[in-house]
Amino acid sequence: MMRRSKNFWLLLAFTASVSIFLILPVVLSVLAGLTKDYFVGLSSGLTLDWVIKVWTEYQRSILLSVGIALACLVCSLLLGVPAAYVLFKRNSGWSRAAEELMMMPVALPGIATALALIATYGAVGEFRTHWTFILVGHVLFTLPFMVRSVLAVMHSIELNVLEEGARSLGASFTQRFFSVTLPNCAPGILAGSLMVLTLSMGEFNMTLLLHTPFTQTLPVGLADAYASLRIEVASAYTVIFFLIIVPLLIAMQAAKRLTRTS
Repeated sequence: MMRRSKNFWLLLAFTASVSIFLILPVVLSVLAGLTKDYFVGLSSGLTLDWVIKVWTEYQRSILLSVGIALACLVCSLLLGVPAAYVLFKRNSGWSRAAEELMMMPVALPGIATALALIATYGAVGEFRTHWTFILVGHVLFTLPFMVRSVLAVMHSIELNVLEEGARSLGASFTQRFFSVTLPNCAPGILAGSLMVLTLSMGEFNMTLLLHTPFTQTLPVGLADAYASLRIEVASAYTVIFFLIIVPLLIAMQAAKRLTRTS
């Protein structure tokens, strides 16, 4: 049996300490949403009353967040995958400049992007008070992650060689794109989708300015609950957030593994 060195145990202890440091606040936050009285602690008993209260009173905000995240994913797929393909095929100084310009909403503070959207489109009919106004901000913020993920895969698999082989066999552009490009880029598309969903669900800085009382999302409701010192309610928000996002992450990770093995 191989003996572990002293450095191994030191690194293991360090990794475990960092993991506990990062995970402990999340665990305590979840427990706060499941205890009868946060200030008394677990001795007050466990309950689902706070979770039920949040789901009953704030169901609209929760469903709105899920809807915006899914709509954001669809928009990012429809815009990001073709954009990544064009940037890959047009590998020039202009395409690289366009790629860097696309990263601007990520580099800028979310509040600055929100202010720009309000100044530009805030007076356009009822657009300002509609949930699609938030969707535009989320797409601007998440689109670069989809493009970068897909681009990385395109560069790593030598896509030009695969397409040239398909073309030599008589495949049209449409056949090459849907039968060669998309299947081979599936890992990047799934990785980008994973980031888009999680970022949209948890986006707060931009949404804080873009939302209205009728378009309050889950992160904004969470912040309002904490600001009003309703710790149990805010923590129950966190519980529901995990119940929504964790199954999505697991499903997408499983799909990613299937694409690697297929």
